[in-house]
Amino acid sequence: MTTHHTAHAATHDTADATTHALRQPAREPLPLVLAHGAGGGIEANFGPVREALAAGGRRVVGFDLPGTGAAPRATAPLGLDALADGLVAAADAAGLARFAVAGYSLGAAVAVRAATRHPERVGALVLTAPFALADHALRQTALLWRDLADGDRPELVARLLVPLAFGAATLEPMAPEAVEAAVRLTAESVPPGTPEHADLVARADVRADLPRLTVPTLVLSTTEDRLVSPALHRRVAAAIPGARLTELATGHAPFAENPEVWGKLMAAFLEEVRG
Repeated sequence: MTTHHTAHAATHDTADATTHALRQPAREPLPLVLAHGAGGGIEANFGPVREALAAGGRRVVGFDLPGTGAAPRATAPLGLDALADGLVAAADAAGLARFAVAGYSLGAAVAVRAATRHPERVGALVLTAPFALADHALRQTALLWRDLADGDRPELVARLLVPLAFGAATLEPMAPEAVEAAVRLTAESVPPGTPEHADLVARADVRADLPRLTVPTLVLSTTEDRLVSPALHRRVAAAIPGARLTELATGHAPFAENPEVWGKLMAAFLEEVRG
C-alpha cells in the first residue's frame, strides 16, 4: 500500500507542476548588447547576424568603440574600465536593466570587463575569438596595425589584415582580383579610431577577470583564425568557471565566412539563458 500510494502522489504532483508551468507566461528573451572588434563596427561585425540575434523579439543594442559609428574618436589611450562603463551606459540609454553581451575579438575583452565591473547588469556572455592577453604574434601585429593606421595608411592596414582575418579555406580559393577587391573594401572601411583600438589590443589584460565570472558563458573558437590564435580562445574558456567552448570552422571573420552558422550558435545559446 505504501509503495502504491507514494507512486500515485508523485504522479499527481507532477501533473500539478506541469499544469502550473503551462500557465506561466513565457520568459522574455534576455536583451543583448553587442561589442565589436578593433578596427570594426557594429554593422561590419554583426550586421550579417543581427536578424538571427533579434529572433523571438530580443532587443539588440550596439556599443560603438570610440572612433567608430557615431562615437567620437578618443583623445587619450583607451582603457577597458572606461569602455566597460560605456557599454553599460549604452544599455542604460536603451532602457535595459539586465542583458547579455556578445563580444567579438577586442569586444570580448570589453564584455568580460563589463561583466566583472557590473555583475548585477550582465546576465550572460557570448565571446567570439576572444583573448585574455595578446600573445607575441598578436601583440606585434597589433603594434604594426596601430602604426600603419596612425600614419594614415589604410591600404597597408588592409594588406596586413586581409590574409590574417580570412581562414585559409576562404582565402586560398579566391581569385587574385577577388583578394584585391577585399583589400580595397577593407581599406575603405578603416574607422578613424583604429589606432587606439589596435593599441588596446596590444595592452588589454583580462586574465584576472575570467575566474570571477559567474554568468553562463559561451566561447566560440574560430578554429582557422590566424590573427587571434585558437589557443588564446581555449585559454579564455578554460579560465571561466563553467564556460562552454564551441568550435566554428572559420578564420577571424565569421561574419564574412559563415554568418549563418555563427548566428545560429549565438542565438541558440541565448535562447537557453532566457529570463
